[in-house]
Amino acid sequence: QAQLVESGGGVVQAGGSLRVSCAASGSMFNTYTISWYRQGPGKQREWVATISSGGVTNVADSVKGRFTISRDNAKNTAYLQMNSLKPEDTAIYLCKAWKTWGTDYWGQGTQVTVFS
Repeated sequence: QAQLVESGGGVVQAGGSLRVSCAASGSMFNTYTISWYRQGPGKQREWVATISSGGVTNVADSVKGRFTISRDNAKNTAYLQMNSLKPEDTAIYLCKAWKTWGTDYWGQGTQVTVFS
């Protein structure tokens, strides 16, 4: 099982950068795929990025070229580096650890606010 805690959110001006972190406790972090999702005010949750246990990454078209997902298995932590932030990126950012046919584990989220 996994327990996830997000951090690193904050308030930033449009064009700026933030890096949010997803720290995991429990065993076998390196075997899980990690995904980032976000939910903005009045919007549905949307998928942002994924990194597999083998380090293969994929990001949503809406953030491609601006956001980078990574992981440091030695630190049991995954990251989402967010550059060139836009007001529409304002959301609660949540991470999920998951396996096919397995249980999904969610963090509580960290707030990112981008102002123009």
